[in-house]
Amino acid sequence: MVELETPQIDAVFHALGDATRRRMLRDLAGGERTVSQLAEPFAMSLAAASKHIKALENAGLIRREVRGRTHLCRLEPGPLASAHQWLGFYERFWTNRLDILERLLREEDARKAQDHSRKSPTSKEGNDQ
Repeated sequence: MVELETPQIDAVFHALGDATRRRMLRDLAGGERTVSQLAEPFAMSLAAASKHIKALENAGLIRREVRGRTHLCRLEPGPLASAHQWLGFYERFWTNRLDILERLLREEDARKAQDHSRKSPTSKEGNDQ
């Protein structure tokens, strides 16, 4: 089982659970942005944008730097790596389960094909079907 610091991973998934914040992160992947630049694509006030930015900061996904009256934000990818690691465990789990299911279905298909060829009096030898 993947052992990760629960409060941090909870904050990361909370932050990623909102489409506005995901879009802000995507924008920050292109470089630093001001709070105004992050708010611009959305019909929201700077106060509302600041609440989203605070959730991203609390998760450690962004860092805000104040330069005079300008607040610059930049992406901090570390917590995304932790979330990816957490999700990777479940990706491997489901991949393994689906591989087992595929193997079982192929075995069942092979058995049915074998049974069908035994029952069919007109079956031809060497037929790969």
